[in-house]
Amino acid sequence: MIELFSSAFVTLFVVIDPPGCAPIFAGLVKDADTRHQHAMAIRASLAATLILVGFALFGEELLAALHIELAAFRIAGGILLFLIALEMLFEKRTQRREQRAQQVRNNSAALDDVAVFPVAMPMLAGPGAIASIMLLMAHAEGMAASLAVLAALGAVMAITLATLLAAAPLLRLMGAQVSSVMTRLLGLLLAALAAQFVVDGIKGAFGI
Repeated sequence: MIELFSSAFVTLFVVIDPPGCAPIFAGLVKDADTRHQHAMAIRASLAATLILVGFALFGEELLAALHIELAAFRIAGGILLFLIALEMLFEKRTQRREQRAQQVRNNSAALDDVAVFPVAMPMLAGPGAIASIMLLMAHAEGMAASLAVLAALGAVMAITLATLLAAAPLLRLMGAQVSSVMTRLLGLLLAALAAQFVVDGIKGAFGI
């Protein structure tokens, strides 16, 4: 169970990328007071957690309803995560997040509360995170394994909440260069994890 928890924790941490979300969140809420910033961080983390838990618990039933085999989803999810990894390695993902955040800032009606959009979804609970939690739950066999994956999700979201709450001080502490290096390292790790998902999917599809 410890190995499964560790694997799930690393996967979700890399995909959700709390250090990468922190500077973008800080930019989104820079015009709000500290109390409002903290309230939005809490709501965003809670909303993202509920979304991911929903897909973790009912994602497999959704696949069955759509007549999609688990092996096919593993391959598709692995390819999706690999594309995200490439974007992280070349910092395209961060640029896209910043552009989305700028669009929200330019919309005066959205300045009051950005907790649900774009922070909770798609910044935290995006396609990569949803695919990851569904793949991890598919790998989990039995109640104990499922609880280990959910515990890993809870731990990552707790770290995410702490990161968002301390976004402004962390941004000043880390600096742009440190954040950039960290994003690239996480992207490399995610690429390896994505390749493993594809390999597992191919093995399952062909009964290897």
